Amino acid sequence: MGGHCNFTVTPTAKHTVAAAMPMQDHRLPLSNLDLLLPPLDVNVFFCYKNNEPSEVQSGTNNTFKYKVGVLKKALAQALAYFYPYAGEVVMNSAGEPELLCNNRGVEFVEAFADVQLCELEFYNADQSIEGKLVPRKKEGVLSIQVTELKCGTIVVACAFDHRVQDAYSANMFWVTWSEMAALKPISKPPSVLRSLVEPRSPTQLLSAVDDMYIRIPLLPPPPKPSESQTVEALVSRVYYTSAQQLLELQSLAGKGCKKRASKLQSFSAFLWKLIASHACQMGDENANKITKMGIVVDGRSRLADGESEEKSKALACYFGNVLSIPYGEGKCGNLKDKSLSSMVDLVHDFLDQAITKDHFLDLIDWVQMNRPGLAMTRIYCTKDGDGPALVVSSGLPFPVSKVDFGWGKPAFGSYHFPWGGSCGYVMPMPSPSGNGDWIVYMFLSKDQLEFIEAEAPDVFKPFSLDLISDKLESY
Repeated sequence: MGGHCNFTVTPTAKHTVAAAMPMQDHRLPLSNLDLLLPPLDVNVFFCYKNNEPSEVQSGTNNTFKYKVGVLKKALAQALAYFYPYAGEVVMNSAGEPELLCNNRGVEFVEAFADVQLCELEFYNADQSIEGKLVPRKKEGVLSIQVTELKCGTIVVACAFDHRVQDAYSANMFWVTWSEMAALKPISKPPSVLRSLVEPRSPTQLLSAVDDMYIRIPLLPPPPKPSESQTVEALVSRVYYTSAQQLLELQSLAGKGCKKRASKLQSFSAFLWKLIASHACQMGDENANKITKMGIVVDGRSRLADGESEEKSKALACYFGNVLSIPYGEGKCGNLKDKSLSSMVDLVHDFLDQAITKDHFLDLIDWVQMNRPGLAMTRIYCTKDGDGPALVVSSGLPFPVSKVDFGWGKPAFGSYHFPWGGSCGYVMPMPSPSGNGDWIVYMFLSKDQLEFIEAEAPDVFKPFSLDLISDKLESY
């Protein structure tokens, strides 16, 4: 991998950026779908190379200060549209979280890192990214950190409260922020109209949702490890998967598969099979343990099914959470021996439950009938004796090429989401090279990751900039 993580990041300035347009304080309720998310922060970061001539490098001019000024001004303008970001989450009288839109502002930190872009070991994200190049949000909804590297590269990163928005909403914000910086018209003004995701009248309660979600007061206590058992902490890693490998997986998955397999479904099925195989390798007793895998589904297009053109457009701009996490399960020993096409059939079986309009309407109603109170996906909750579990999300729709603040497209970017617990998390997003390659963020146990790397080294290559540097030249 060749990089290193032993470098120092020094904060040089701290600001509070509020929306450029004054607004009256008001409360904005979280939607029923927002109430399914626990208080977790998600990080996203992008690296922008210094395109100045070699004689005009960091520390010898005001390039960094100029770019920071552009970012701050554009952020203030973007917050006029994305004003929930400038507020804070508070508890209402029913004990549920809601947004206080008071334009308290967003923390904006400037920093300097004594490392060059080419020296960073992105693969080991816990050491090179966590607490260094991405902010640790202390309060509010959103926090920004802009870090200058020794080579003049700047890293633009944020941390946001997942209860307020999902990755789709984050995509809209990043694009809007960059459009403001580049003096472009805003392409997708966000909507926070809660009526777009309101419950039906009368509400309908279906037991199928009970199999996927659980009210937090009903959660069992976390399992206590025995004296001979150790709980292995999960770690973050970043991988590179080529477009060619994805096509080969998709082709292999399609041989005998009942339905057409997408790249994400093929990749997820392949990864689930590896996770089951690893569990069996760790002991024969694990063959009968149940392993689970979920895939995050966005509901905007599903809820728009059959609706008017006006409502469909509004849903496409909706800011908030419109997610569901269906999951499948099976015995580790059984899944280990299945063909990839059979694994994809299992993925289709559980996805089919959640890719409909009715599923999201049922989920909204289920939350309504269980209020007040919070709930969460069952796959995140582990019980004593459970086998491995993981969730695959998708940052593939992220329009990386559009996140250009006026000084070029990013050389690299990734999510960073060590969400705690013992359930793994995987988030692929498109490579900045724009050629169909993926950058894959993975949060799994160290043993699982080492097994995956050994079993599928062509699919999961530890990420380094060398893997994409030649492709970026023509990007």
